[in-house]
Amino acid sequence: MEANSVSKWCFLCIILICGVQLGQCSVTYDRKSLIINGNKRILFSGSIHYPRSTPQMWEGLIQKAKDGGLDVIDTYVFWNLHEPSPGDYNFEGRNDLIGFIKMVQKAGLYVHLRIGPYICAEWNFGGFPVWLKYVPGIEFRTDNEPFKTAMQGFSQKIVQMMKDEKLFQPQGGPIILSQIENEYGPESKAFGAAGYAYMTWAAQLAVEMGTGVPWVMCREDDAPDPVINTCNGFYCDYFSPNKPYKPTMWTEAWTGWFSEFGGPIHQRPVEDLAFAVARFIQKGGSFVNYYMYQGGTNFGRTAGGPFITTSYDYDAPIDEYGLIREPKYGHLKELHRAIKLCERALVSADPVVTLIGSYEQAHVFSSKSGDCAAFLSNYHSESPVRVTFNNMHYDLPPWSISILPDCKNDVFNTAKVGVQTSKTQMLPTNAPLLSWETFTEDVSSAEVDSQITVVGLLEQLNVTRDASDYLWYTTTVEISPAESFLSGGRHLFLTVQSAGDALHVFTNGHLSGSAFGTRESRRFTFTGNVNLNAGTNRISLLSVAVGLPNNGPHFETWNTGVLGPVVLHGLDQGKRDLSWQKWSYKVGLKGEAMNLESPRGISPVDWVPASMFARNQRPLTWYKAYFNAPGGDEPLALDMARMGKGQVWINGQSIGRYWTAYANGNCSQCSYSGTFRPTKCQSGCGQPTQRWYHVPRSWLKPARNQLVVFEELLGDVSGISIVKRSVTLV
Repeated sequence: MEANSVSKWCFLCIILICGVQLGQCSVTYDRKSLIINGNKRILFSGSIHYPRSTPQMWEGLIQKAKDGGLDVIDTYVFWNLHEPSPGDYNFEGRNDLIGFIKMVQKAGLYVHLRIGPYICAEWNFGGFPVWLKYVPGIEFRTDNEPFKTAMQGFSQKIVQMMKDEKLFQPQGGPIILSQIENEYGPESKAFGAAGYAYMTWAAQLAVEMGTGVPWVMCREDDAPDPVINTCNGFYCDYFSPNKPYKPTMWTEAWTGWFSEFGGPIHQRPVEDLAFAVARFIQKGGSFVNYYMYQGGTNFGRTAGGPFITTSYDYDAPIDEYGLIREPKYGHLKELHRAIKLCERALVSADPVVTLIGSYEQAHVFSSKSGDCAAFLSNYHSESPVRVTFNNMHYDLPPWSISILPDCKNDVFNTAKVGVQTSKTQMLPTNAPLLSWETFTEDVSSAEVDSQITVVGLLEQLNVTRDASDYLWYTTTVEISPAESFLSGGRHLFLTVQSAGDALHVFTNGHLSGSAFGTRESRRFTFTGNVNLNAGTNRISLLSVAVGLPNNGPHFETWNTGVLGPVVLHGLDQGKRDLSWQKWSYKVGLKGEAMNLESPRGISPVDWVPASMFARNQRPLTWYKAYFNAPGGDEPLALDMARMGKGQVWINGQSIGRYWTAYANGNCSQCSYSGTFRPTKCQSGCGQPTQRWYHVPRSWLKPARNQLVVFEELLGDVSGISIVKRSVTLV
């Protein structure tokens, strides 16, 4: 055969092969569902965020999701993890996005890649890198050229990485769906014309990247074609897409709710969650993603909010530690099985809706091939009922839906839980903490080591750039020997107004008191007595961040730290405003600068044996101990119930922030029936919001593991213990 003929033949073969591949690997949609490789599908998805667990946990989490009846794994892409400084990328360890997606592919599941790159997610700064705030002329999430340039650059990088690894479905990969932006609808309205222009631009950017898979925008009613607008919420049965030829998709079915320090734990009964999903499907829904299916842990300083806990458990079907939570997991698995039995009828036709009682309806789906599926609903929140359908009787509990895959046999009812409940215990281990040593921050060094001295009070993030949670504000106060308070009978007190999040006040090196904001009202005022002497006195304010804001219009402009006024009361002249004195600033702690959390600290430190220190306990103290890895394979945690507030590390890896803030709430009652809200079913009132902190086993060595704790207040480290999480079925 001539060379030219060979070339033509090879070219024809390539075209034929590609044609077959494209025919087999395609994702489109119609009004009924996504269409994958020519097949209309009812799909169940679950959010599992790769950096909120460890790579060693991923395979087990994904397999449990598959065993629970899921088809798709959903994850955000975390810009601030992947590009911590401009052009400096990190895709290693817990940031190994490609490794995670390939693991999902290996398990035979699809992926919904939510690039954003704004993600909210109760994540620090909504997923944006802090350096983005300091790009000249930038405004976040609006028709702003500097922001759009940065967003486009990162989005295109992620898409190109996926293409290079052939991870989109038309390339034979698992990614069947992608998201641009995230819950932009409320912001779009706030920004007006600029918001609409930005949203339209973002949609166009997504489509022009040519992934070959559909793009979605959640909570964006006017998402332009061909982008699909989708619903997020506790219920989405009311939702319809903005065009009749788009499928009805629920990108976040909230399985519970996040926790904040000082608040209770929110739990969503599985009966209500199953009811919400069945109600969505019977209204024509075809894609449901559980947010979260496994919530995981906000390791390091990744929690946003502020005041979001280190635990991101979310009352999900798989708990923070990777263990199955029953009956939520098993009941949803049975729901998925029942709905899959109805799939051919569901994707073939619209339902015929019939009233079968005052609060009862039948939704019946029929296909031309003879398939028939029915959903029988009782919307009453208190009363059970017996209904007649197709000349047969069915008992429906309140607030429930029964699924009949053949329009005859009731195979599942959302309120009838046939799965055992799991009982969770935190049990002691055989791993005592040994050789405690301490190192105390020198408050006076905050002024000596100050990096900036200016007149007036500076906003915290503009100084720290989030390199640390901590910023020192230090000034001096001259007190005349003639001041009458020095002879007794009257106290001086100081008021400090802060924009958040926490504050420790020191006078002449001694703690005068602390004050804290809340998620609802970050601004707060410290008021406390201060002991000043004749002559020069030093006032040091340690302002502490507890996560950066993650949502709201222009959240990049929110201020934090001590913005004043700072006023001294009780002097002979009445009061003295210190706000416009000279203030010295120091970012972070001495222990941070010396890498005390690392097993290989860069500076020698004179650690003091704890036995010598116990008689003179002080705030702002670092503690170090060692332990051997407990036997077995149960997940591990630190019990921090007797500590105050601070941070903790294992072998140099940050477990996260801890805070024994006691939960306020109403834990008196909970019913699955009736409309759910986070305040409806609460637990843990009067207890620490978070007592236990996940220790991944993959972070441990067999022996001599280093634990480092930084305690801001006066916690008792002798009460810290390593426990194992045990789950049994009741």
